[in-house]
Amino acid sequence: MELVTLPGTAGARLEDLCLHFVFNPSSRVYGYTEHELKPGGSNIPLTLHNVEEFCDLTRTFCLETGISRQLESFEAGFTRVFPLSNLRIFTPEECRLLLCGEMSPDWSRDDILQFTEPKFGYTRESEGFLNLVDVLVEMSGPERKNFLQFATGCSSLPPGGLANLQPRLTVVKKDGGGDSSLPSVNTCVHYLKLPEYSSKEVLRQRLLQSTREKGFHLN
Repeated sequence: MELVTLPGTAGARLEDLCLHFVFNPSSRVYGYTEHELKPGGSNIPLTLHNVEEFCDLTRTFCLETGISRQLESFEAGFTRVFPLSNLRIFTPEECRLLLCGEMSPDWSRDDILQFTEPKFGYTRESEGFLNLVDVLVEMSGPERKNFLQFATGCSSLPPGGLANLQPRLTVVKKDGGGDSSLPSVNTCVHYLKLPEYSSKEVLRQRLLQSTREKGFHLN
């Protein structure tokens, strides 16, 4: 382990923190105020010589022993719905994909054209819709996650990507407002209401602005 000296802390000692081999939870909701990381831990001060042991014991408690009862309860509840033995045919990566979907959204121009439905003012030949396709293809990974969160309420795609997104992403024309208007959505039905902007760059700016907004609005 490499110890890093923070700016402005030159000459300070770990002992000055007055820490001991004790874990203090962030809330009283857990039902205890401290837990000794090893027998007699409340009487063992943290020093430069035992800091690695302190970090290892804290990590083990926070990620393993300290949450073992919760993990056992989760396993018991999950098994009642879907026996864990049935998951043995899958690799860990396949299990993650089944439970969490595509965490790094990936799509091509063909995917969008094939699995997105333009309606009510837009067709697959409409300039406004084709500009949207270009903008979606050019998005970075984080921008794609923000767009999915905005349009569908979930930042990931199901296994198989856009092809298995149900309902399909639908794009309709939003009347009024012009370039000053922002896109809006009905996330439950994956319904994107997109104004017809004067250029692709304006569309990009307004769409990214909308995906960065937080909150719930009726529209």
